[in-house]
Order: sequence, then C-alpha cells, then structure tokens
Amino acid sequence: MTDIAHQNPDLESIHTLLQNVKHIAVVGLSPKSNRPSYRVAAALQGFGYHIIPVRPAVDEVLGEPAYADLYQVPGPIDIVDVFRAPEHVDEIVDACIKRNIAALWLQDGVINEQAAARARQHGIQVIMDRCMYRDYMALMR
Repeated sequence: MTDIAHQNPDLESIHTLLQNVKHIAVVGLSPKSNRPSYRVAAALQGFGYHIIPVRPAVDEVLGEPAYADLYQVPGPIDIVDVFRAPEHVDEIVDACIKRNIAALWLQDGVINEQAAARARQHGIQVIMDRCMYRDYMALMR
C-alpha cells in the first residue's frame, strides 16, 4: 500500500479553524524574542488567542505559565502549534491523541508525513508546513 502525501485542508477550512480556536498550545515556544516561535506566538496573542507555552525548563513565556509537555497543560487546548524538528512530531501526535485535541499545526519546515497520517487516522485536523501567523494575516484580516 502506498502512502498518500499529506494534503492540507482548503483555505476556507483553515479560515474556519482560525475563527473557532481560542487556546493554542505552542510546542517549542522560545522565551527569546528574536526566535520565530516567539514572534508568531506574540502576534497570535495580540490577535486575542490564549497562548499556552509548552517548553521544558522554562517557567513562563509571554506572561503565560509554561508546561514541560502537553500532558501537563491543565486547561483546554483547541490546537497544538509545533515549532519542533520533524523527528519530535510523533511524540506530540501521541499526546494529541491521548488528550483528544482536535487540530495540529506543524509550522513551516516541520514535515512528518507518517505522524500527520497517524493524527488524521485519529480524527485530528492537520495543517503541515504552513505558518499560522501568515495564514491568519491572509485569511482573517
């Protein structure tokens, strides 16, 4: 059986997703303001989203408490936004499945076809190799 390459949802579906999410867990969110993860998360926070930093060994980022992993986050998560290398996506998908998280967003350059397929098999909407900030600016403004 041949694996079918991942296809992102159409732009209308991405627009609907961005309209409906409130709580974004940002995995790999750096506390350094010059890093892309920080800049994207800060912008999303400015747009009104609740940002949940997920990064070990950090107490807080952007004024929000940080958690070592997705299992530690006490409240709801609508979408997981990933700024980690592709080889770390499998364990993130495991956590999304166990936590029953509806959507997974893999930022530019984060490509893991097998993990994306496994997430989709569990009913998780997957956006891969796209920037949430850029899509917000293109679709929500």
